Amino acid sequence: MRTPVVLLGKTVLTVVAGFVVGAIGTIMHRSLQPWGLVLSLALVLAAATTVRAFGGLVAWIGFVVALGATELVLSQKGPGGDVLLPSGQTIGLVWIGGSIVLAVVAMLLPRGWFSAEPLPPRPGTPVPTADVAGEPDVPL
Repeated sequence: MRTPVVLLGKTVLTVVAGFVVGAIGTIMHRSLQPWGLVLSLALVLAAATTVRAFGGLVAWIGFVVALGATELVLSQKGPGGDVLLPSGQTIGLVWIGGSIVLAVVAMLLPRGWFSAEPLPPRPGTPVPTADVAGEPDVPL
């Protein structure tokens, strides 16, 4: 049962995950080019898929908002004048656009992939039954 407290708790956890993934990806996407970018984008896809399975659409929205906010904040000039996402560099644009696109891809995955309910039997498949002794009549 999904109570409002549980939903709020899951959303808070996924917002924190969005901040962490955004910070790690923004810092690491330019390291060891192009593999830093590839691994950072893979991290976004894995985290967004996990968030969707963990908390549903509301938690996913919190994750994406936190991810985008982190990228926005870290693209500004720091106190010493350093910038983690310099404007005009293709790799930074690929990081920002790719992270949002992959997060949306995770949201568009089929809902059935995240369901814990078993699938119904296929038509024509014998349904196993148990006899009185508890042993199945049909081999599994």
